[in-house]
Amino acid sequence: MLKEKELEEIIKRALEEDLGVDGDITTQAIFSEPKKVKGFVRCKDSGIIAGIEIAAKVFEMVDKFILFEAKAKDGDAVKNGEIIAELKGDISGILSAERVAINFLQHLSGIATLTSKFVKRAKPYAVDIYDTRKTTPGLRLIEKYAVTVGGGCNHRMGLYDAILIKDNHIAGVGSVGMAVELAREEFSDKKIEVEADNLEQVGEALGAGADIIMLDNMDDEMIKKAVEIVGGKAILEASGGMILERIEEVAKTGVDRISAGTITQAAKPLDISIGLVSDD
Repeated sequence: MLKEKELEEIIKRALEEDLGVDGDITTQAIFSEPKKVKGFVRCKDSGIIAGIEIAAKVFEMVDKFILFEAKAKDGDAVKNGEIIAELKGDISGILSAERVAINFLQHLSGIATLTSKFVKRAKPYAVDIYDTRKTTPGLRLIEKYAVTVGGGCNHRMGLYDAILIKDNHIAGVGSVGMAVELAREEFSDKKIEVEADNLEQVGEALGAGADIIMLDNMDDEMIKKAVEIVGGKAILEASGGMILERIEEVAKTGVDRISAGTITQAAKPLDISIGLVSDD
């Protein structure tokens, strides 16, 4: 899913943000001459690694002579104290790149770790966990990648690749049926998902031929009633207020999938650091 050109653009923006025009002036002042060092990338938390190759790419883009050897791969479960990569190279390049590399690694590993916890609770009920468009501006591509590393599934990447009729669409056009009809006429090759806030809208969406019905901000009892109404004639997605503690009960209701903005919005970064030693 990670296209190299798009990934390089994301990294480039992050490096420009950190290094500016003048670069790492502290390192320039202290290390006027080349100095070879070794670096150890160590986890201080247990979790799921995501972004190891992105971190490697950051170092490469700063200094192509830095050697980055991954000791773990994306998707690996790691423990507190585990070394996940080793570095060799000039200290100036390593220090200039380390914060951006670690930021990506911590952030994406945090998303993968939280996603894996959601997946673990839903899996016994054959319910998939999906992400949302509630992502950090400019980082959607890699955040959604981290979701898949954690065992989750990607919802639409943007407004351009899937149809999701929401409450404001319905309010604007007047009815669920009309919204579905217009969408079907314009994009007959696309599956149509409709957001339903109540059981009446669930019935309307089903009658209009929606392929997927999103049960938005419904309590567990209402979700169960929606499952009965639909009777397997459309894919049912529970969404809204999907925190980790609620996932198992929602999964038990009979829905097909659960979408949660929480996995990208509320993931705690995995604690990861780099330690350096002289390699002279």
